[in-house]
Amino acid sequence: MKRRRLAGRTILAFTALLVPISTLPLAAAEPTPAPRRVAIRAGRLLDVRAGRYVERPVVIVSGDRIESVGASVPEGVAVVDLGDRTLLPGLVDAHTHVLLQGDATSAEYNVQILQEYPAHRVVRAVRAMKISLEHGFTTIRDLETEGAGYDDVALRDAVNEGVVPGPRMKVVGPALSTTGSYPITRFRPDWKFPVGVQICDGADGCRRAVREQLSYGTDWVKIYANTGGLALTADGWVDSPPNWTKEEIEAVVSEAHAHRVKVAAHARSDTGVRIAVAAGVDSIEHGDSIRPEVAAEMARKGIALSPTLTVAEYVAGPRAAEGCAVCAELPKIHRRSVENCRKAGVKIVFGTDAGGFPWTDIQQAREFELEVAIGMSPIEAIRSATTVAADLLGMSGKIGVLEKGAFADLIAVSGDPLKDVSVLSRVEFVMKGGEVARALPSR
Repeated sequence: MKRRRLAGRTILAFTALLVPISTLPLAAAEPTPAPRRVAIRAGRLLDVRAGRYVERPVVIVSGDRIESVGASVPEGVAVVDLGDRTLLPGLVDAHTHVLLQGDATSAEYNVQILQEYPAHRVVRAVRAMKISLEHGFTTIRDLETEGAGYDDVALRDAVNEGVVPGPRMKVVGPALSTTGSYPITRFRPDWKFPVGVQICDGADGCRRAVREQLSYGTDWVKIYANTGGLALTADGWVDSPPNWTKEEIEAVVSEAHAHRVKVAAHARSDTGVRIAVAAGVDSIEHGDSIRPEVAAEMARKGIALSPTLTVAEYVAGPRAAEGCAVCAELPKIHRRSVENCRKAGVKIVFGTDAGGFPWTDIQQAREFELEVAIGMSPIEAIRSATTVAADLLGMSGKIGVLEKGAFADLIAVSGDPLKDVSVLSRVEFVMKGGEVARALPSR
């Protein structure tokens, strides 16, 4: 009898554990704290879409987003007063390499790839990201790690987690190229060296490489459409052998696009640009040699150009001295190519190739001055680093504008960037996602 009672109690106790959780009384949930609100006040705000100033604006930031752009400060909201400065959206550099620190010569490149410890490269990359952010570039597209694997994915995630300061990042991991086409080459054949890229050969191998890269969390795919062998053509352009067969490059692009991922193509020669455009890439990087008919096809397909004028200026001399026969002529040909693209209606996207020059030596904003020098208007140059870049990155309305619902990424400068874009090299205030990354100097 006693055993039966005990068994009954055990069954009742077990049955109680099976009561649906939804029927049990819930503890009162902690209220979600309201997002922190702050008002940013300045002398003027550049509406980059309209190309005109809004006088005495007040930008209300709630959490990491812009709540409104108006003229008054709501009661009880803290104010950051930027005085007579000009407000602009946070800038976008769509071609960087945070894991490089200058590679104008082969020696500079080889030391970083072959001798520098991986952890040391990462630490210097953290510094590069901080430099970029403090100079007003709140978003970057980092276009490959040059032998550092998927360290860019880790750096992007560390920024997103708040572990280290840095811009928003879109990353590609290792770029893709074919056997024997990318440094480091021509060392002893019985030794194995890093080559700076991921090698893929054959259409099936290239599809497999894209799938592998995406499995590690990359945002874009980058290919080298051409690399070595640059030579002047009889009619004054630049050509080289291609790195890919038609089937290989089409396999890369179609596989990436099947996964809704875009493709950037390093393309510096006529053949390199042509095969990349024919395959349907999303952006041409550098584009030193683009004939008018190819520019027209880029415009028709909606393929953007990131001309990276800053690095072109930086490397021309050292590479010519190293023996690159066409390098001294490239700046002139490059300018003609950009002009062809602008005439055809190709979208020009701001990209510096920072890392190709030392992060500590040259301001990324130098690109604005070079864009204006080749004929772009100041507002066109500014749009290349705001609305146009945002469109390429699939972030229209989220970055590159100061509008309701966009990320609270904004910068402030003294002076008028529509008259003198060099003021963008002297950013005085930076906010990214509602957090101040660079405060005004104390008085």
